[in-house]
Amino acid sequence: MLNIINTQPETLLTAPPTALHSLFPGPTLIHIPGHRTRPLFVSVLLHGNETSGYFAIQTLLKKYHNSTLPRALSLFIGNIQAAKYGKRRLDNQVDYNRIWPHHEFTPSAPETEIMRQVVDEMRRRQVFLSIDIHNNTGLNPHYACINRRDNAFYQLAVLFSRTVIYFTRPQGVQSQAFAELCPAVTIECGKAEHQQGANHAMQYIESCLGLDHLPKRPIRRQDIDLFHTVATVNVPQNISISFTGRQNTHDNHSADLRFVDNVEKLNFSELAAGSNIGVVNQQAIKPLSVTDEQGTEAYNRFFEVQGNRLQTRCGVMPSMLTTDTDIIRKDCLCYLMERLHV
Repeated sequence: MLNIINTQPETLLTAPPTALHSLFPGPTLIHIPGHRTRPLFVSVLLHGNETSGYFAIQTLLKKYHNSTLPRALSLFIGNIQAAKYGKRRLDNQVDYNRIWPHHEFTPSAPETEIMRQVVDEMRRRQVFLSIDIHNNTGLNPHYACINRRDNAFYQLAVLFSRTVIYFTRPQGVQSQAFAELCPAVTIECGKAEHQQGANHAMQYIESCLGLDHLPKRPIRRQDIDLFHTVATVNVPQNISISFTGRQNTHDNHSADLRFVDNVEKLNFSELAAGSNIGVVNQQAIKPLSVTDEQGTEAYNRFFEVQGNRLQTRCGVMPSMLTTDTDIIRKDCLCYLMERLHV
């Protein structure tokens, strides 16, 4: 069941993410009053190792410790068991950002009921805006993600970054569920260990708390770099991988797929057809699985093996490319994008 608290726990100001499991019995929704009553909803730690959002909230609450927030804040703290161990999720857990219900998709997991309770509670409270805060493991700029091509969503996103991604998959994410209630955004704050991510998130939350309304004027093309996620790239479980430029136990020349050096630096780069991604051991190997927006296998649309080189078949722009093998196995290797115009 969802744990709901209607006052701000004092221990929240100092507790590290690794200690939250001792403060709360499970996923927890905390309502904190403010001058404006329609609440800003913020979710943090849906992935237990993505801590920038939590530290941003701590900094914000310390700043307003002896004063009232400009607007009511509803804070959802997600996977505290994974946070205890600094993991995205534990091996026996579902992904807390793939189990949110919305009209096109109802995930089948016990935790879905908790997320449904969160959505119902915030619908009842007439939520004003929603922010879901995440980190990347690869080299990426700070950017915002939306699930609707609507001016209010654009305006909310560019308050964080002019780099904005529109996506419809993966499904079951928090921002899709809240898009049915209010303008909703996911913000990606770079690597969790970088302090500037928490600082940027805190400033953004504070700016949203101070809003009376979002700007009504149409977003201008020069104010936004808009991209569309068209495919998700996974590595099949039976394909071994290595990263040539890293010295660790996963790196060896017998791996089925060896990525090029510094593959993370390809994020948000427009790659031409024929760009080299890596080397495969056997030409016949299909080293990646690619799923398009319709859920259809699309490897042959985007990639091919020439000789033993894995290369792009068409122009693509990757995001979230990572060399973290745990993330690759539990989530994905990367996403592929195309540029859109407003």
